[in-house]
Amino acid sequence: EKPDVTYGDVGGCKEQIEKLKEVVETPLLHPEKFVKLGIEPPKGVLLFGPPGTGKTLCARAVANRTDACFIRVIGSELVQKYVGEGARMVRELFEMARTKKACIIFFDEIDAIGGTRYSDGDGSSNEVQRTMLELINQLDGFEPRGNIKVLM
Repeated sequence: EKPDVTYGDVGGCKEQIEKLKEVVETPLLHPEKFVKLGIEPPKGVLLFGPPGTGKTLCARAVANRTDACFIRVIGSELVQKYVGEGARMVRELFEMARTKKACIIFFDEIDAIGGTRYSDGDGSSNEVQRTMLELINQLDGFEPRGNIKVLM
């Protein structure tokens, strides 16, 4: 989807917006600046804070500004009851993102899978680990100068 949110819709967060412009917007709109400097741009950014502080709104605004496709993934949706299903969803998500001119993938509530470290005996923690491992593999496997930026 193409969000209709702008930076003006985000109340406050001026420092955070400037950082998003630097690490997400500039690499997508002006990749030549990084080539000229001989450095790799960031692949994405980690957003943190309590619910309701504007993380999703900021992610939508940067997608709008860069004319990028916006994909929002809720972490708990990646935890499936069937073995391998969450990992498959992550793979397909990145495959789809690679077909777009530019794409912002926003993992909302990623702590739903990244924060789980215990086993409840039903095998679900193994599925969480498989899903998280696939996410890490996908993050390692795409080019920083490419068309995908990941926000979590």
